[in-house]
Amino acid sequence: MYLRKNVYDECGNNQKDSDREGELVMEGILVCDDDQEIVQAIEIYLSQEGYEVYQAHDGLEALKVLQEKKVQLIIMDIMMPRLDGIRATLKIREQNAVPIIILSAKSEDADKILGLNIGADDYLTKPFNPLELVARVKSQLRRYTRLGASPELGRIGIYETGGLVVDDERKEVTLDGQMIRMTPIEYQILLLLIKNKGRVFSTSQIYEYIWKEDAIGAESTVAVHIRHIREKIEINPREPRYLKVVWGVGYKMEVL
Repeated sequence: MYLRKNVYDECGNNQKDSDREGELVMEGILVCDDDQEIVQAIEIYLSQEGYEVYQAHDGLEALKVLQEKKVQLIIMDIMMPRLDGIRATLKIREQNAVPIIILSAKSEDADKILGLNIGADDYLTKPFNPLELVARVKSQLRRYTRLGASPELGRIGIYETGGLVVDDERKEVTLDGQMIRMTPIEYQILLLLIKNKGRVFSTSQIYEYIWKEDAIGAESTVAVHIRHIREKIEINPREPRYLKVVWGVGYKMEVL
């Protein structure tokens, strides 16, 4: 991912030097983890996507890198020597709003809630799918560098969770900035769920809302459409991040 850099002289005037004008600058990502193999593996995947990766192996190193480099996003492990990820995140949040994705080997909800409450933007439990991490990085950068400054955020009819955005005015669905093609039925189901994030809908409720008729034999019909939606919006449809099943009850769109 690249940002176009405008070059200015000491007086603030745009320089016309053809060797410098239009220079491309990679978005910088700080990866902080005391496990060097994990850091190197993450760097490989992010570098392939065009990001500049800076390494740190504890919270103190992360704070130092953040002072010296232009960082657009931080991937932060929780359990580290000297200064752990929780205290490092608290320090960073005192002066910086850069997106932070927390990594941890712990899967308890309490740790996830703590990380989010202290200012992290997302949370990923080890072991994780590297492609999912890349997707979350893109999602956070998109929201931070583009959507965060977009006047369209205030428009009525835009619904989002994580990197998934449904624009009901334009009837468009995007995932991490990429357009997703939906059938009319898939779109209506997705719109219903994302407009009501966190609320669980039974298959009967979904069927009656979308098809406008009694839900007789609705379960298999709805399940087929849910599967198709997942195939389009989930990295791993068998372990969905967005469209979750609540066993014995129905489906919901996760709040991210």
